[in-house]
Amino acid sequence: MNTFLDNVILALDPASLGMAAIGVLAGIVIGALPGLTATMGVTLLLPFTLSLDLTPQGSMAMLIGIYVGAIYGGSITAVLICTPGTPASAATTLDGFPMTQRGEAGRALTLSTLASFIGGLTSALIMTFLSPYLSRFGLRFGSYEYFSLAVFGLSMIVTISGNDPVKGILAGIFGLLIATVGVDPTAGVPRFWFGQYELLDGVGFIPVLIGLFAFAQVFEEITQRVSEKVAIPKLQFSFPSLLEISQYWFTYLRSSLIGTFVGSLPGAGCDIASFVSYNEAKRAARKDDCFGQGDPKGVIASEAANNAATGGAMIPMLTLGVPGDAVTAVMLSALTIQGLQPGPSLFRDHPETVYPIFGCMIFANIVMVIAGLSAARFLARLITLDKSIMLPIICVLSVIGAYSIKGSMFDVGTAIVMGGVGLGMRRGGFPASPVVLALILGPMAERNLGQAMLLPDFNLMNFLTRKISAVMLVLAFGTVLFGLLKRQPLGETGAARE
Repeated sequence: MNTFLDNVILALDPASLGMAAIGVLAGIVIGALPGLTATMGVTLLLPFTLSLDLTPQGSMAMLIGIYVGAIYGGSITAVLICTPGTPASAATTLDGFPMTQRGEAGRALTLSTLASFIGGLTSALIMTFLSPYLSRFGLRFGSYEYFSLAVFGLSMIVTISGNDPVKGILAGIFGLLIATVGVDPTAGVPRFWFGQYELLDGVGFIPVLIGLFAFAQVFEEITQRVSEKVAIPKLQFSFPSLLEISQYWFTYLRSSLIGTFVGSLPGAGCDIASFVSYNEAKRAARKDDCFGQGDPKGVIASEAANNAATGGAMIPMLTLGVPGDAVTAVMLSALTIQGLQPGPSLFRDHPETVYPIFGCMIFANIVMVIAGLSAARFLARLITLDKSIMLPIICVLSVIGAYSIKGSMFDVGTAIVMGGVGLGMRRGGFPASPVVLALILGPMAERNLGQAMLLPDFNLMNFLTRKISAVMLVLAFGTVLFGLLKRQPLGETGAARE
């Protein structure tokens, strides 16, 4: 009992909590800037935490704060300007931006902030009390299971494609074709690089994301004669009532649990969690729901899940020494630099480090919701700025975001070209979200299929005889069938807008 109380006191160390708060504020700014991902933020500030000569607890507290803040920060631009600040908020644009177009930017930001807080807090509590159990289940995932998980994720293209699943499928195929550019992950042979050495690493995901959403939005506004006086939607800022929040309690709970589970699977990440959760919310929609046209449940499902995945991704890192995503891979290296080895022995040998991590995760989410709700009113008013001011700002931020990934003007060119492609897709009624989903899951499916084929006992029937893999494939089939049978206006970020 005394040991437990000592660890609780360590978790409440003011210095660690202060570093977590600083990390959250920095993370929100990083996440809100298109192209500056949570991974980049944690990577850039890792040397800074070491130069301050912080304790392992203080260093991890700041990195956790950046992680939590950046994943939430991506929703700000997703809601306001239809540009996900991070890939994890791509699904948020589907309903967040339509709410902004209706003059409900404040309501959308408030709901996304509360969803982020509930999802993050839920996952932090699950991480604190159930880490060993979830990590053991994650160990059961092999190449077969991850391939089936990717197939399940790709099946969601049908449900997020609106009234015309065929166009959504074609957009998804386009995304898969882009994902094949670069070196084959199994054979190591360059493919479709056209003599451009910049393409050997593949087409950059972040430049494509910025192009399809940010530049496409800018080009669309330009073609609509932005120099003319345009009516600005009336801003209706208000906090959701407790009654409204309580109406969505099941969406909060389901999305938080989905996000935590998906995040705990090594290599899955926040972006996959948000799309899986959005798909499940759409699947459970009632007749009066309007997903894709500004339904609050869409914002809640995406944001609760991607923030819940932050705590989920910490589980395999701490308990097994296996990073849940790219951000926790950087955190893993931070612990190693501090002379600590994540894994089962970490809980036994260094409880003074583990328990503060749990406490800082919870505290970071509290700071995030306070900062988010405090700034929501100011942020919502940004949409009232004249478009002649907003569009150049969006362009500058987009160029910086695309360039900052590798310091390459080639990526900036890629973003601009994809902006033209995105504009053409909008005009043709093709949704952009399937392209993003395919770029996320295509490499995952190809890599794990190749690894499975190299196994001595490879057999196609193994995908059906292994229980987890079979369940994933059945869910994929059910998702496709559901999407084809229940066609409901879903809209798309930028498509068919007035």
